[in-house]
Amino acid sequence: MPELPEVESARAVIERSGLHRTITDVDDTDTYECRPHAPGEIRDALVGHRLLAAHRRGKSIWCEVGGEGSPTLGIQLGMSGRIVVTGPEGEDEGGDYQGSGRRADPRRRQEAWFRFTLTFDGGGRLRLLDPRRLGRIRLDPDIDALGPDAEQVGREEFRRRIGRGTAPVKARLLDQASIAGVGNLLADEVLWQARIDPRRPAGELGTDELDELRRRLRRAIRDAHRDGGVHTLEIVEHRGRGGHCPRCGAELERATVGTRTTWWCPREQR
Repeated sequence: MPELPEVESARAVIERSGLHRTITDVDDTDTYECRPHAPGEIRDALVGHRLLAAHRRGKSIWCEVGGEGSPTLGIQLGMSGRIVVTGPEGEDEGGDYQGSGRRADPRRRQEAWFRFTLTFDGGGRLRLLDPRRLGRIRLDPDIDALGPDAEQVGREEFRRRIGRGTAPVKARLLDQASIAGVGNLLADEVLWQARIDPRRPAGELGTDELDELRRRLRRAIRDAHRDGGVHTLEIVEHRGRGGHCPRCGAELERATVGTRTTWWCPREQR
């Protein structure tokens, strides 16, 4: 599922292949993906304009739109979404990595899975491919409701936002209002790297532990950017029944923490 590195790859696709192209049509007829907008509302706001810039905070993308009084275009990938940009003849100009770490085979795409489409002058398109229909397209998204980006958050702010309260530290990491961009797999990875029990109350972590957790988070994000997504991180392939810690060999334990399935090493994460 998309986490911060996957969403950054989608943002980069838009920046590389979707900007400064005049929008001639918009398919916004999926009323669930485009809620609360009625069909045609996003189309009316975008046709004749161009995307000028693509930004990201955490797992949310928003695009600046040229033209006086134009809104911003918000994109959330949900659990299965990815961005695909094609040229005039339907050839791929860009597609973000997702899931397997390889670009999706165009022959396996089903037309019904494209939930939102911008058509550009000359015939190219920018599309949201979302088999599970859990993404979201909206105008003028409330980006300020999110905490600072997990890749950019400073040391003092990380300590203040994560190292507080009685909630489990994993739940605090997953809270997008605390910091934005950490999902379930990334949280398990960085807690394993930092040797911290995901169930520990966040407010009990010391300054050194919080600083180490932030360092591990930033490193894991860099590694996932480089290698093709969070599924490439070290602990992820071992998360499952019978999985063992790659460092010490202990069998991983499983529980629900912050409503999410969580795996950790009982020997090293304390």
